[in-house]
Amino acid sequence: MLVGEAPGGKEDQTGKPFVGRSGRLLTDIITESGMDRRDIYITSIVKCRPENNRLPRKLEYTTCIGLYLNKQIDLINPKIIGLLGNSAIYALIGKKNVTQIHGNVYEVDGRKYMALFHPAAAVRFRKLIPQLEEDMLKLKNLID
Repeated sequence: MLVGEAPGGKEDQTGKPFVGRSGRLLTDIITESGMDRRDIYITSIVKCRPENNRLPRKLEYTTCIGLYLNKQIDLINPKIIGLLGNSAIYALIGKKNVTQIHGNVYEVDGRKYMALFHPAAAVRFRKLIPQLEEDMLKLKNLID
């Protein structure tokens, strides 16, 4: 299971997560790690696109986590949850600064989480791609 921040413009139009440029990069990295995107449940901490593509507010993500995401996690019951970017990391495990904690695994309330860079950040800052690839491979190895 992978959890991102919020739907972007293309995601809002299609109703599907990670379908734009960052989604294509994410799919490529998942494939390169030896996984199939179709086998991974991908969602976000908030279900609606925030106005002007701003960061989700605390009330928005705590409401969506309580109403939707916790139920999704319970239904999927993943071995580990990959958290894509600072917003998802902070909202679900209370940690900050993905640059310092990416690739680390945390256990919170009996669930395992791994911090990863958001693929949109890797699209903007290409030097992050190898780190995201390495962390995705680590995530795959933890699942196997």
